[in-house]
Amino acid sequence: LMVWLRRCTHYLFIVVVAVNSTLLTINAGDYIFYTDWAWTSFTVFSISQTLMLAVGATYYLTFTGVPGTATYYGLIMTVYTWVAKGAWFALGYPYDFIVTPIWLPPAMLLDLAYWATKKNKHSLILFGGVLVGMSLPLFNMVNLITVADPLETAFKYPRPTLPPYMTPIEPQVGKFYNSPVALGAGAGAVLSVTFTALGCKLNTWTYRWMAA
Repeated sequence: LMVWLRRCTHYLFIVVVAVNSTLLTINAGDYIFYTDWAWTSFTVFSISQTLMLAVGATYYLTFTGVPGTATYYGLIMTVYTWVAKGAWFALGYPYDFIVTPIWLPPAMLLDLAYWATKKNKHSLILFGGVLVGMSLPLFNMVNLITVADPLETAFKYPRPTLPPYMTPIEPQVGKFYNSPVALGAGAGAVLSVTFTALGCKLNTWTYRWMAA
C-alpha cells in the first residue's frame, strides 16, 4: 500500500508542478508587449521560466532516475502551452505572435548532464543547472525572431490587461548592446544551480513525508 501511495503522491506532485509551471510561464513570451521594458521583461521571464523548468524537470528526473524524463516533462509543459496559446489565436491574435515554447532544448541538456555523469545527482545540479540557466535565454530569443514585426505587433495587439497609463509613447527598441540574452544567461547560470538543487530536494522531502 505504501509503495502505491508513494507513487501516486509523486505523480500527483508532477502533475501539479507541471500545470503550475505552465500557468506561471504561459505569458513569458509577451515581453514584447511591454515595449519600453522589453529587455527587462525578457530577462525576468527567462529566469522565471528557468525556475519552473529546472525545479519540475529535476524533480521528475530524480524521481524516475531515467535520463529522458526531463525532456518528457518539457514536452508536457509544451503541450499545455500550445493549448493555452490556442486561446490567443482564437481571440484573433496573429499566428506568428503565439509564443514558441522553448523548454525542450534546456530539458534535453538536463537529461544529457544526468546521463553523461552516470546519474550523479551533484553533477546534475552543477552541470545541468548551469546548462539550463545559460541555454534558456538563448532559446527564448527565438520568440522574438518568430514575431514578424515586434513593434507593430505590440501596438496593433496590445495586452488587454495593460492599463492606458502604461502604454509607451516613445518606445526604445533594438537595444541589443544591453544584451538581455547575456544578462539572462549570466543570472540563470548562477540561479539555476539552486533551482536544480531544489528539484532534487523536493524529491527527498516527498519520500520522507510519505515514509513518516
